[in-house]
Amino acid sequence: QVQLVESGGGLVQAGDSLRLSCAASGRTFTSFTMGWFRQAPGKEREFVAAISGSTGYAYYADSVKGRFTISRDNAKNTVYLQMNSLKPEDTAAYYCAAGYVRIRYYSPEMYNYWGQGTQVTVSS
Repeated sequence: QVQLVESGGGLVQAGDSLRLSCAASGRTFTSFTMGWFRQAPGKEREFVAAISGSTGYAYYADSVKGRFTISRDNAKNTVYLQMNSLKPEDTAAYYCAAGYVRIRYYSPEMYNYWGQGTQVTVSS
């Protein structure tokens, strides 16, 4: 069993930055692809970014490319999401996910474990 705990959300103004963290329990962290998803009220959960455990290669949704950066520290079992130039449309609950993902890294159903979420609110 793997537990994921997100932190770092909050209320910011448009143009500000935030860094989300997700700490994972367990000893197989490097085996997992780690992902960030978000869900706004009344909308489906959508892919934000993912990072491979084996290669460190990162994938991004078009809506955040160039503004968000995903990274991982395997020694700390932690994945980060650095969010810059935040926009009101980035407002959502952000979820960390882990899974043995080799394809369709953008699909929530490919991930086995989920955190409880952290709220990000961007005011205009």
